[in-house]
Amino acid sequence: MHESNYGKRNDEIVRNFYGALPPEEAASRGQDKEKLYREMIAGRIESFLVPGVRNFLDRYRHVPMAVASDAEPANVALILDSGGLRRYFPVVLDGGQVRNPKPHPEIYLRAADLLETRPADCIVFEDSHSGVAAARAAGMRVIGICTTYGYLPDTDLTVDNFSSGDISAWLAAQARAV
Repeated sequence: MHESNYGKRNDEIVRNFYGALPPEEAASRGQDKEKLYREMIAGRIESFLVPGVRNFLDRYRHVPMAVASDAEPANVALILDSGGLRRYFPVVLDGGQVRNPKPHPEIYLRAADLLETRPADCIVFEDSHSGVAAARAAGMRVIGICTTYGYLPDTDLTVDNFSSGDISAWLAAQARAV
């Protein structure tokens, strides 16, 4: 059951565990779960970052980037701020800013719009099946990061982490093809 919740928005996760609940109770339980999560990872953010992500972001800092996560706003803020990553992302979207969670493409289409970039020109880095499906539905290319799942179908490239030289080679090939 735990794995089936990867890439889902918090309200969906709570309902998967507890079934139909009044909206207020579902929200309360979700807030409690997320508060516990933040307490557990506070002070250990570095160990939760995907290997190579800092070097990758610095190398491509000239490229407009967005975060488009179904995670709770406070969780997104904790990772970006405590991890020192917010400066790379002029656009940050979380699950509370869209009506439809992934696998619906809404969050990715909104990110592209805010970046003033055509969806076909976007490359999404995803670690979940629902995220890959959302990016594909948005008409975007996808690099699967196998931190959550060992296999992510329907990606253009799949790597273990951002230290993979395959990412740079693939991105260079994409740039040449344009």
